[in-house]
Amino acid sequence: MTPKNFDTSRRSVVGGLATGLVAAVGSPAFAQQAAAPGAAGAAATASPLRNPATEYPRPPFAKQEQEWPGLAGRMDPRPDHGETSYKGSGRLAGRRALLTGGDSGIGRAAAIAFAREGADVAFNYLPAEEPDAREVVELIRAEGRKAVPLPGDIRDEAFCGRLVADAVRELGGLDILVNNAAKQHTVPRLADLTTEQFDQTFKTNVYAMFWITKAALPHLAAGASIINTSSVNAYDPSETLLDYAATKAAIMNFTKGLAKQLAKDGIRVNAVAPGPFWTPLQPSGGQPPEKLVEFGGDTPIGRPGQPAELAPVYVLLASQEASYVTGQVYGAVGGRGGP
Repeated sequence: MTPKNFDTSRRSVVGGLATGLVAAVGSPAFAQQAAAPGAAGAAATASPLRNPATEYPRPPFAKQEQEWPGLAGRMDPRPDHGETSYKGSGRLAGRRALLTGGDSGIGRAAAIAFAREGADVAFNYLPAEEPDAREVVELIRAEGRKAVPLPGDIRDEAFCGRLVADAVRELGGLDILVNNAAKQHTVPRLADLTTEQFDQTFKTNVYAMFWITKAALPHLAAGASIINTSSVNAYDPSETLLDYAATKAAIMNFTKGLAKQLAKDGIRVNAVAPGPFWTPLQPSGGQPPEKLVEFGGDTPIGRPGQPAELAPVYVLLASQEASYVTGQVYGAVGGRGGP
């Protein structure tokens, strides 16, 4: 899913974080904290400010290439999914979540964050991604939460139905659905874009979202949340990602329409539209190897985002704090502008 020549596989972050902050400031607990003795001392021990431009690795990166779908464990540098940095606070205690593409990248960051916020997590991935998936299972279980790994190919409608059924059975229900898995492969010229690739990209990115969401709806009650992963390509398409960009625009439109349809049922539907993020999508065909070396360098921040930087947005959209947020598309693009 990425800007122009970039993509990052699954509104602004500032707006999203502001929503959560307003909710917190308006709560009685916050008011008591603010008035409590010693509050000034607590503020003095807060962690220091950090410059986002230098917080994570910047290009140039080592030239690298992987077979699709790629593994986070083989990337240089390894992406940060929040394995050591994300700290939970019980915002999703007792919730049950299903994510696609939860083995690596943005889906992995969301899975880790959900578990640390108190949720049990089922996640889908391709069998070839098993090494990454095993790490995620261990991270979820380390938080004392239930991890349900569900390998399989979401390009198959029958599997999508089984995926939801298995998640609901293992988790005892479903409260959060994250449609995040994506296929992205750069093709410089339309003449070289095959019908097979076009079809597989749409099946992975759009059809699977439709099949999984439709299967999940009977299990979602008022207060549930659906989060889709769109992209900066939805509104600023790369000339080399025609099929991928078209699917991300479809996801954005689907999100806004479904949000209106489900609002009366108390189910919120939102999307996140990342810019260039350092995930296995990029070295496994999402970017030409020669362009990956400078990936994210053309953003105002000067680097690609790390999956850990999106986790708080998914948590916010899944939580009760975002109870008035639906039909929105949250961008995180490193300063280039948003939807």
